[in-house]
Amino acid sequence: MSSDDTTPPEMLDTRRRRLIFRAQHRGTYENDLLIGDFVKARIAGMSEAELDELEAVMEFPDAELADWLTGRAPIPAHADSPMLRRIREAALNRA
Repeated sequence: MSSDDTTPPEMLDTRRRRLIFRAQHRGTYENDLLIGDFVKARIAGMSEAELDELEAVMEFPDAELADWLTGRAPIPAHADSPMLRRIREAALNRA
């Protein structure tokens, strides 16, 4: 599945639908776009382990996530994960 594909929410299981909603309603518009767009485009193909990683990423405060995702601050060791790096790469490569 390419990163441009999306599966209609009604075709996704409950956990995935909740994660999409949570990713798109972070509380800051910047994170709603950066995280929400990433999640919506890729969640249908994520494994259970990747969903766990995504949930862990979304536990961080919005201000910190925004700084890490935009490159304003490096991702600290305690927060570093493959999922957070994937989201940051997608955020930095937005057109």
